[in-house]
Amino acid sequence: MENGKNLATRALNTDLPIMVKMLELTNSVKDPMPLAKGTVYWQPPEEALEKVKHITFDPTTSRYGPHEGLPQLNEALTKKLREKNKLLKSSVMVTSGSNQGFLNLVLTLCDATDSVVLFAPYFFNAHMSFSMTGITNILIGPSDPITLDPDTDWLERTLSETKPTPKLVSLVNPGNPSGKCISEPLLKRFSDICQRAGSWLVIDNAYEHFMYDGRKHSCIEGNHIINLFSFSKAYGMMGWRVGYIAYPSEATALRTQLLKVQDNVAICAPMISQYLALYCLEAGDEWIKNKVKSLGKNKELLTEALTPLGKDAVTGEGAIYLWARLPEKYSNDDFEVVCWLARRHSVVVLPGSACGVSGCIRVTYGGMPLESCHVAAKRLRKGLEELVTYGMVKEQ
Repeated sequence: MENGKNLATRALNTDLPIMVKMLELTNSVKDPMPLAKGTVYWQPPEEALEKVKHITFDPTTSRYGPHEGLPQLNEALTKKLREKNKLLKSSVMVTSGSNQGFLNLVLTLCDATDSVVLFAPYFFNAHMSFSMTGITNILIGPSDPITLDPDTDWLERTLSETKPTPKLVSLVNPGNPSGKCISEPLLKRFSDICQRAGSWLVIDNAYEHFMYDGRKHSCIEGNHIINLFSFSKAYGMMGWRVGYIAYPSEATALRTQLLKVQDNVAICAPMISQYLALYCLEAGDEWIKNKVKSLGKNKELLTEALTPLGKDAVTGEGAIYLWARLPEKYSNDDFEVVCWLARRHSVVVLPGSACGVSGCIRVTYGGMPLESCHVAAKRLRKGLEELVTYGMVKEQ
């Protein structure tokens, strides 16, 4: 049984999650400033947490719930999709976070022999979901090196020339890890290309509320489009694990297959978490807006901290991420740079190679309040100044 014998090839061929490596690195550092993990610093609305106390001892909270979600939550989410996302023909399935929602979709839509499309830099968990389900033909599309817009011309060629046609195209908007906000016209071009080719377009909207500088988040729908959403970030519900799939209401066959997968993966999202999600919706949009607004200074501080890399080396419009290119000499050593920054300067960032682009780093600005962010930014800037000027000086 040693050395991987009698273990699944699809698991053995999947890299260890980068966040496991980052946690191990963080735990090895004294007084670390964590800028690698995609979290926010706040908890759910206080009134929502107070309300959920009262259903803890309700017997129904300990029982299985409907596969598609708590009826009251499902109804509230359908209303939200129509009024705020302009998705008028979409039905809802509540999942244990949007990661589980994405896995549900991969299991429902794709066979191991299918090809699928991601754009680099990509969300590492999406890549893992494909690998863990046995899909080996993962086509990685390019993005514009300056704007980080995914390349639609490449996609159009790839979907028309690859036989059989790739089954699924995955986008994250705003982007993780890039922070890129995809405009509505560009989303529609993606939709048109996928529709003509007969491919599914899956869009992860986990950071829909995290828009800055007057930008607006857009959603699109169609019989070939599936949208994913999450409560984790906007409401500080990372550990409660609630997300949802918005799929075409007319796709009754899709619903049937999703129910099969849901029954075997989770049955239902935790009932107490679904109640909390419902109560969070009642808190209203202003609560979220105020929380997101509080990140503006964090974003500014960490953008400034990255300036030793050069102004044109840093991007990040939305979500909670900044994406930065390291000096050319470190184009294949980003993980080593990340380890060096952690051990010498006690600041932990994510290597771009985990997202399909070597020689870059992802910096998260959502996971700490402003006071701590000042400290993290100071350490990061000092580390990058040293890196650029002297290289990776040996840790003392």
